[in-house]
Amino acid sequence: MANQRMLGFVHTAQRMPDKRPAEERRQDFAEIYARFSDDRANEQANRCSQCGVPFCQVHCPVSNNIPDWLKLTSEGRLEEAYEVSQATNNFPEICGRICPQDRLCEGNCVIEQSTHGAVTIGSVEKYINDTAWDQGWVKPRTPSRELGLSVGIIGAGPAGLAAAEELRAKGYEVHVYDRHDRMGGLLVYGIPGFKLEKSVVERRVQLLADAGVVYHPNFEVGRDASLPELRRKHVAVLVATGVYKARDIKAPGSGLGNIVAALDYLTTSNKVSLGDTVEAYENGSLNAAGKHVVVLGGGDTAMDCVRTAIRQGATSVKCLYRRDRKNMPGSQREVAHAEEEGVEFIWQAAPEGFTGDTVVTGVRAVRIHLGVADATGRQTPQVIEGSEFTVQADLVIKALGFEPEDLPALFGETELKVTRWGTLLVDHRSKMTNLEGVFAAGDIVRGASLVVWAIRDGRDAAEGIHAYAKAKTEAPLAQAAE
Repeated sequence: MANQRMLGFVHTAQRMPDKRPAEERRQDFAEIYARFSDDRANEQANRCSQCGVPFCQVHCPVSNNIPDWLKLTSEGRLEEAYEVSQATNNFPEICGRICPQDRLCEGNCVIEQSTHGAVTIGSVEKYINDTAWDQGWVKPRTPSRELGLSVGIIGAGPAGLAAAEELRAKGYEVHVYDRHDRMGGLLVYGIPGFKLEKSVVERRVQLLADAGVVYHPNFEVGRDASLPELRRKHVAVLVATGVYKARDIKAPGSGLGNIVAALDYLTTSNKVSLGDTVEAYENGSLNAAGKHVVVLGGGDTAMDCVRTAIRQGATSVKCLYRRDRKNMPGSQREVAHAEEEGVEFIWQAAPEGFTGDTVVTGVRAVRIHLGVADATGRQTPQVIEGSEFTVQADLVIKALGFEPEDLPALFGETELKVTRWGTLLVDHRSKMTNLEGVFAAGDIVRGASLVVWAIRDGRDAAEGIHAYAKAKTEAPLAQAAE
């Protein structure tokens, strides 16, 4: 009952007008939640119905055994709950923080479907694994024997690091090459610190180093070595670069100053929070402080941008999206958080141009009517004639999605095959590309997606690499025996 009263206070407080600065309000709520997190984890775990068909597990990309670790948590057996949690997920404390549980496990919870509110699976997962770190239960996965074979991994994001841990545990010498100065990829530079503390990523990166994974920061394939050179060096190479090329918008005025790509904006913000000095932030071009900000897009990246702009001290933050709220690709939970923090959403509106002389001063937009559903079931956006309007803007952030870079040209390997979308073409069972010994995983294969799917793909790719390397090294031995 005490926890229910506390929850009631939090929810009531969130609805009441609060004139205090946003940062002060956030800290207040963070302290409230921290005070009852231990009891609430046990309470929520007890709510699990242990249903015959665990839809939460079925809808988890890494097939987490959620009912079992909820049961262990409710019984106070946290170390065992941790062991079950980490058995299928290389970064459970990260997924507990950033997974869109409302679209995955929690959204398919039987209790949620019966309108009694989902078990807060993500919060319990975070609690279990944070406790494991605090208690020293998390250990590096060192191999029982060395295989004498090395694997190269291009990209230190979630797919690459998940594969690195799995392969190192099997006994491979693992080398991870990344263009940035820190390992973690999207986890470090793309996701804001208020959603994922960078110390959480850093300790995972260090854990892999403690297991023997070798990192090569500031390493660009195509500049420091070509893909053919890496293939000669390793028994197999995994490409896990992600997709970071921003989709652009072709509209009058799109070349004006202060119209920026979402990832440039988020990367700059994250670097500053890590203590780096970034000129584009210092001169204000990638800093929302004191500006009227308009974000274009409706995905999770757009939500990261609007919430970052609020924290930087923007005068106003508006999000322009061409569909309605229920059709947003981003997490509804993130939308709710953004609204609580003061973001204004302009639904069913699309940009048609930008005003200004040298820098942007406004976004010209039109109202949208959602027409007949297309083959995918989504309603087709249609422009409403005569509905033009202009939104004031000193900074426009384009969060319209991402596309892959031209990797065959970039890597110096023109034989590497891609799909018509530019993603790498792979055998989906083995994760191998058309080049022998070259594998691919994560967004560079499936397109921009969730971190948890990248983890799943990295784990699957590690299995494919292991099967390939085993067959490759056993064949000469078998021939010699003959």
